Amino acid sequence: MNNTNIDFKKPFESFQALMALQTAAITKTVELQKKAGEDLAAFFKTEAVKAQELKTPEEFIKFNVESNKALFELMKTQGEAFTSLTKESGEEAMAEIQKVAS
Repeated sequence: MNNTNIDFKKPFESFQALMALQTAAITKTVELQKKAGEDLAAFFKTEAVKAQELKTPEEFIKFNVESNKALFELMKTQGEAFTSLTKESGEEAMAEIQKVAS
């Protein structure tokens, strides 16, 4: 019989830490998705109000161009927020994995 003591404490603590990181990342992702949805809804509501005031084809074209630019800027900002979260979460997970490997 082998009397070697196997220490499961460090791997178990690392597993717990990784699970906590995953939970935090998922929670932040859901929060970002909710905010993104709310921001898009508010954007379209505001644009619908603006569209009701248009009188001429020229106003419509100008509105359409400005609205699309604003929409794509909003989407860019939202994408950057998700990219930042992904990068941050990945770095935290890799740091934890490196702790286990050392």
